[in-house]
Amino acid sequence: MELKVEVGCVEDVTMSEPVSPTGQYFNSSVLSVSIISILEFENPIDDSSSLALINNVFLPINPRFSSIMVKDGEGGKLWKRVEVKGEDHIKVPVFPEGLSPESYDHYFNDYLSKIAMDPLPQTRPLWEIHVFKYPTSNASGSLVFKLHHALGDGFSLMGALLSCLQRADNPSLPLTFPNFQKSPKQDSEIKSLMSVVPHALCGALNTVLDFGWSLLKSSFLEDNQTPIRSGKEGVEFRPINIMAMTFSLDQIKKIKTSLQVTINDVITGIIFLGTRLYMEETCEEAKNLTSTALVLLNTRSIGGYKSVNEMVQNQEAQIQWGNQFGFLHVSLPKLHQYDQRLNPLKFVQETQNIIKKKRNSSAVYLTGMLLESVRKYKGPEATAEYIHNTLRNSSMTVSNLIGPVEKMTLANQPVKGLYFMVVNVPQSLTVTIMSYMDQLRVAVGSENGLIDPAKFRKCTEKAFNIMYTTAVMAK
Repeated sequence: MELKVEVGCVEDVTMSEPVSPTGQYFNSSVLSVSIISILEFENPIDDSSSLALINNVFLPINPRFSSIMVKDGEGGKLWKRVEVKGEDHIKVPVFPEGLSPESYDHYFNDYLSKIAMDPLPQTRPLWEIHVFKYPTSNASGSLVFKLHHALGDGFSLMGALLSCLQRADNPSLPLTFPNFQKSPKQDSEIKSLMSVVPHALCGALNTVLDFGWSLLKSSFLEDNQTPIRSGKEGVEFRPINIMAMTFSLDQIKKIKTSLQVTINDVITGIIFLGTRLYMEETCEEAKNLTSTALVLLNTRSIGGYKSVNEMVQNQEAQIQWGNQFGFLHVSLPKLHQYDQRLNPLKFVQETQNIIKKKRNSSAVYLTGMLLESVRKYKGPEATAEYIHNTLRNSSMTVSNLIGPVEKMTLANQPVKGLYFMVVNVPQSLTVTIMSYMDQLRVAVGSENGLIDPAKFRKCTEKAFNIMYTTAVMAK
């Protein structure tokens, strides 16, 4: 029997709302970017309640989950409410029974690559759920959400996903997250006028330099072709490999304390160092070639994720939905830049200094104003082309999200692990980071045939080990 999930009254089905400019950029003729989120379960998956969860929990979160994108006849696009057939969005792949977890690892990786490359049909709401019921090395079963980036950015979509889950220890209590907000400055920390003025001047100079560099990188300057960047046209349509690594959040915190930097500084430094080590091991001559990372920033002024009820009923939460982010062009520090032997701590400090300078500027907001001007005078397709060039001319993208502190369940099924990946990006390498309980998951999306995932994993884990040994164990 065909099950139809009604998403509103007749008036709702025909009601439309404008697609945000960024939503149009990410679903255009030159860009069609999606986000894949993977939930790993401790026990075999029971999907008997899937349709009920979609109907009662997932769809009410935001009208876009029940809408398709249509043209308005004036060059713009609208979200149009439609009926949702839940079974059209749930995919359950079938593979041979009775194989080893290692064998299912290969099936799962191949299936993730297929999900990443298959476009979402534009004739129905832009999301899918894939139920992988076979045991892998990491889980007894996995649930894969694929959501189009036009629906929202990683913060919005991960917030929607997490709001469908509950705490394992006490479902009546909300999930909690590390505090996002900066602590208020004490009176003794308030800067004097003599220190504020140089800081403001430095910020203004950084803004001019960063905005000019961003313009050049988006328009003319391409990174070198290296072991992490093929530079091929249409790289976003090529098959990719998605693999995930797990690091101890406690050990990351110890490095942070030892170096007196942030957790983001530590993990970004580890990723950059691991990437340079991979480049060196793959091709000695390429180890210090120009490589630029786009580090994504959430530009919301908020304290954390919202619950389902807040997303559905709170107007402010609805306003915060969507794509609200910027990016920093960050040049990867070079190996042996300071002396002939590798100093991992200086590598992290150099990474911190670069990102700190980038943050002490308004280039992200000027870039946002530039994109809006391009959209206004040339249209969303031209703006999408500009964003495409920005991505294609750099070597990699790094983005991170903060996950809950407590163990989660979905329909009373314990969640063992959680990570995500951004796909269909015109780059050969994408790295995402997400915390969950006491772990940090680093996922790597890499172009098949160019990047060796096993070698990249080994180099990143080597970077972590030497960083931890030098910063913590050697003291």
